[in-house]
Amino acid sequence: MKKLIFGLLAASLLMACHPSTSSQGASAVTSIKFDQEIFNFGKIKEGESVTHNFGFVNTGKSPLIITDAKATCGCTTPIWPKGPIAPGDKGTINVTFNSTGKPGEQDKLIFVTANTNPAESTLHLVGEVEKIK
Repeated sequence: MKKLIFGLLAASLLMACHPSTSSQGASAVTSIKFDQEIFNFGKIKEGESVTHNFGFVNTGKSPLIITDAKATCGCTTPIWPKGPIAPGDKGTINVTFNSTGKPGEQDKLIFVTANTNPAESTLHLVGEVEKIK
């Protein structure tokens, strides 16, 4: 009898720890496809700013929700849609790079977190900043 009760208790704990893939499980995961993941802004003079819109489409079957977009440097600012993007709909992530104090080759990374698999996508803003003499 103790084995039966222990077995039922263990089974119920396992089920509680591993929720089923119901309406909020796997179906809530979608996918994103960027028009381009790398944008080369070429050469600019130190102190200039560059802005680029990274276009994307929700290629999944559930609404796309971007929860965050972070750059590796405070000189790079991403702005992303805060509301859900319906399946098949398009959107943009607007990224601005301020080159003040950043002479030389640049590769600014932007990490986009969303309800996708994998949960994080990486965008690159690359180019060269010419030092002002």
